[in-house]
Amino acid sequence: MIYQRTLAKDVKVTGIGLHSGKKVTMKLIPQEADFGIQFVRTDISGSQPMKANALTVGTTENATTLGEGAGAVHTVEHLLGTLYGLGINNCLIEIDGPEVPIMDGSGASFVFLLKETGIKNLNKSKKFLVILDTVRVEKDGKWAQFDPHSNLMIDSTIVFAHPVIKTQRFDFEFSCESFIQDIARARTFGFARDVDMLKRKGLIKGGSLDNAIVLDDYKVMNPEGLRFNNEFVRHKILDTIGDVSLLGYEIAGKITTYKSGHNLHNMLCRKLLDTPSAYEIVSASALKAEVREAHKLPQFITVSH
Repeated sequence: MIYQRTLAKDVKVTGIGLHSGKKVTMKLIPQEADFGIQFVRTDISGSQPMKANALTVGTTENATTLGEGAGAVHTVEHLLGTLYGLGINNCLIEIDGPEVPIMDGSGASFVFLLKETGIKNLNKSKKFLVILDTVRVEKDGKWAQFDPHSNLMIDSTIVFAHPVIKTQRFDFEFSCESFIQDIARARTFGFARDVDMLKRKGLIKGGSLDNAIVLDDYKVMNPEGLRFNNEFVRHKILDTIGDVSLLGYEIAGKITTYKSGHNLHNMLCRKLLDTPSAYEIVSASALKAEVREAHKLPQFITVSH
């Protein structure tokens, strides 16, 4: 049996929003089975919890946003990717500002936070969304698609006309352990030449070398360098996991992306939901043993029952 999971107890974290530049405090609160992941803005009087769902996604420029207008929650993808990576399905996230804190630009800080907090199994089986047929979206020479596969697999290709990045491709088969080791630590990235343009758009007000890889025309500007030689495409996979987690279930299927971004990922999720014949929802007990094994947490993370 793969049980639904939540946190062992409440946990609070404070940080800076990448785009807003605002200091924000976020509290993660354990919930019962089938609650899902929900956000609530505590800085707005009368704000109601908002389900993290592909259909509640608003803007997708440089980040994934849930909701619209003053009550939206921005830059949710790294946190959602980490919750998925650790198999946490049920959590209320109270946030006193417009944006999830960026931390170090990856999922590593959230992994550490959740590992220290502890994870709790709930007395109810998980359900998986199983891809039955190919679903594809394309836009401006970029594309993403779902295909049937026994476990979550992501085959991602990125292309940038930069000597450090060029074309990178990474094929990732999901397990909780490989997510922590291979994906969670990969940081978001950007180009020094784009900074002024992005700031004029009201973006990256909180960006720095502490929370992003920054490249000039020739090299990585961060003094510590890269965590992986292909950190850029690994981060794209973290973003992809966060964006497709908004389907609300663990996924058994292959995702192939080419030069994709948050908008394309959301288009793909919405097209899948509009194609009921392309997927089914099944209990975890119906899956192969090796898939269930992949979703077990590593021994160095405490699980309470």
